[in-house]
Amino acid sequence: MTGELSLAVALDGAGWHPAAWRDPAARPSELFAPAYWLSLVREAERGRLDFVTIEDSLDFDGRPELVKGRLDALLIAARIAPVTAGIGLVPTVGVTRTEPFHISTQVATLDYLSRGRAGWRAQVSHRPGSDTADVLGEAADHVEVVRRLWDSWEDDAVIRDAATGRFVDRDKLHYIDFAGRHFSVRGPSITPRPPQGQPVVTALAHNRPVYEFAAANADIVYVTPADAAQAGAIAAEVRSLTDRPVKVFADIVVFADPERKARLDDLAGAPFTSDAHVFAGPPGDLADLLLAWRDAGLDGFRLRPGLLPTDLTAIVDGLLPVLRERGAFRREYTASTLRGHLGLPATPNRYAAAGASA
Repeated sequence: MTGELSLAVALDGAGWHPAAWRDPAARPSELFAPAYWLSLVREAERGRLDFVTIEDSLDFDGRPELVKGRLDALLIAARIAPVTAGIGLVPTVGVTRTEPFHISTQVATLDYLSRGRAGWRAQVSHRPGSDTADVLGEAADHVEVVRRLWDSWEDDAVIRDAATGRFVDRDKLHYIDFAGRHFSVRGPSITPRPPQGQPVVTALAHNRPVYEFAAANADIVYVTPADAAQAGAIAAEVRSLTDRPVKVFADIVVFADPERKARLDDLAGAPFTSDAHVFAGPPGDLADLLLAWRDAGLDGFRLRPGLLPTDLTAIVDGLLPVLRERGAFRREYTASTLRGHLGLPATPNRYAAAGASA
């Protein structure tokens, strides 16, 4: 593959290294301040990155050396949306402990607040003793309900006809009548169809069953290959599972300074490990890696800064200029929506299409 890369960054606390909060460059006293998150997103927007993801979890790790507590990712994104202009905002929200009706309205609202820059990382959590197939089935139903609710209002359903006293055209609101094993939802939504029609749905996948879920339900699938050959093989496997347009991104943890990473490892008492490939080195070497993996078949990357804000700034000021010199990354935004940044097609309303053909 050739051409420009799609690039995102994954924001999590003080960074992805568990000892990141202990580094002198970290800002642990600000982790629960909205201004901290806004500063990170604005830094990513300065680099004209496609989007940021914001991590979230309902799990609580009891180890005292780790950062404890977090702000709600979707609410962080809602706070940031009105005061940013170009970057996509993709909060993480779980699909196994939440109600799809609520998620549909919240992400739709984020799309309005951001003027079409919203996405959603649908996080699948495996409960102890749960069956993987059942968990993934519930997750698939959850995403399907959310997507149907986004379509339950046609784009021109709001008419604001003062003369007749009709604010909406009732014929352009639709029941979704979803009845499945895990959810039964009649609809319609209480929120009009989002500006993008369908905000961008993303999911992280590590193995074949989750590849199948993500390929069927997401617009972007994050995968975790170890090298270029595996990246190409996984990308081909994911695409083989669907006829839908789907983007395949690789997750990579990034440390701009190997010596700083070594110091953080010493503070943590063990070398850093991750589900994703870990890179530590100069921007030129990282650019080489990204382009080699792109040529193997990937559409883009979600970079996880090991230390925030240091490694995020290194991505913006070190990596991106190198990629631009090689014609592999944009200099300015050329679209106003997240779907536009990613080159994803417009999404027709399934119920409007059904009504037109009836």
